[in-house]
Amino acid sequence: MTSNSTPQSLAEVAEQFSLHRPKLFAIAYRTMGSPWAADDVVQETWIRLQRTDIAGIDNLEAWLTTVTSRVCIDLIRRDAARREDLRWVSSGDDALGEAASKEDAPADQPEDSALLKDDLAAALNIVLETLGPLERLALVLHDFFALGFDDIAPIVDRSPATARQLASRARARLRRVDVAGVHHRQETAITAFLAAARNGDFGSLLQLLDPEIELRSDPAAVGLAGAGAEFGAPLLDSGVAGPDAVARVFNGRAQATRLVHIDGRPAAAYVTDGSPQAIYLFRFSHDRVSSVEVLADADILAALDIVV
Repeated sequence: MTSNSTPQSLAEVAEQFSLHRPKLFAIAYRTMGSPWAADDVVQETWIRLQRTDIAGIDNLEAWLTTVTSRVCIDLIRRDAARREDLRWVSSGDDALGEAASKEDAPADQPEDSALLKDDLAAALNIVLETLGPLERLALVLHDFFALGFDDIAPIVDRSPATARQLASRARARLRRVDVAGVHHRQETAITAFLAAARNGDFGSLLQLLDPEIELRSDPAAVGLAGAGAEFGAPLLDSGVAGPDAVARVFNGRAQATRLVHIDGRPAAAYVTDGSPQAIYLFRFSHDRVSSVEVLADADILAALDIVV
């Protein structure tokens, strides 16, 4: 979009934003690892656009990409601060500096281009939280969205050379991931979780859950579960914490929930007539379930590749 002094109505701005929304959601989803968090990022980007003089933006797509990326950085750092565990944040970006060592940030290898996007995405989902926000973004913007490092540099506030090193460092870590092995363990854990829930095996459920587990559900999922509670739907609430409380939500329930893959990642879904109505995204710590996100928002589900 070229700069233009003609004021635009909110409807015109919204129309332009909607054209770029799928790409913004995809960037945020790859970076944050959660469609729910990605939707929050996109909403925040829209709010910032409304507060900006759009006539002064020379390239709207570039502006939106930059803002979305920086919102991701802010949210990742805020979440790390909330958990009072800043080690991976500092080791993942700021500590790299302008002169990263060869060991920490290896130069790009010719075979880097041979990394298939599906393999990259699968490995990224597994190690996402071990990467700093700048590493995540440099990798996602370059390897998934083909941005050059000259364009990525101002987004991550680093030189092009350091932006390249950030992506290479993240890519090297992804290469070391045994994706098939990790996915097998996750599938086994999810299958065991669903079996224990259906069978009302409260003790087994507790053993599968991390002591710090959190369960979050979006409003659509809470409403859907509430309508089906008498038919065995989980007793969802917007937020539940602790293994005992989470186990009670699922104990003896989730009869229609089954193992699926979402963007290549093992997950679960409530399925009717072959169509997912709600999804369950799991995170793991030492092969125990450390968090579950339950989402039923139709727009979010439509943006995901769900294989039943």
